[in-house]
Amino acid sequence: MQRRALLTLLPLAAAGCGFELRRAPTLPFSTLALQGFAARSPLLDELRRSLAPQVKVLDDAARADAVLVALVDRREKVANAVTAAGQVRGMQLRLRFDFRLLNPAGRELITDTSLQLARDMTYSETVALAKEQEESELYRAMQSDIVQQLMRRLAQLKPT
Repeated sequence: MQRRALLTLLPLAAAGCGFELRRAPTLPFSTLALQGFAARSPLLDELRRSLAPQVKVLDDAARADAVLVALVDRREKVANAVTAAGQVRGMQLRLRFDFRLLNPAGRELITDTSLQLARDMTYSETVALAKEQEESELYRAMQSDIVQQLMRRLAQLKPT
């Protein structure tokens, strides 16, 4: 009985303390052009999905309120643990995204900025297929993190 009463009071207590679910950041522009991305960039696809509800992505930079220029969009995999026999036992996955944000006239709103993430994972040849899937999941998680960091940086801009 006490447990049920506690569970019904918990949401009320959380609401009273100012707790609020995280929302998508509000961006200071309504249109954005994306340039410099590879044609099949997974980061570009996720960025488009994150922008979609509130910002229209345009191809023409001259008509956009801002232009996001991708300078580097790179994934790397490096062996970081090797046995005496030369077998790889650990890998480090890295994701790097360098960008700048310009207004349509070419003035920098955000100077060259680099967002980098790295994750370590163990490796074994006997479960190579599972490790390939784990690698894919780790890259996807890092990519989501990079996009969220980028969205927060864009939201900090002052409206022009």
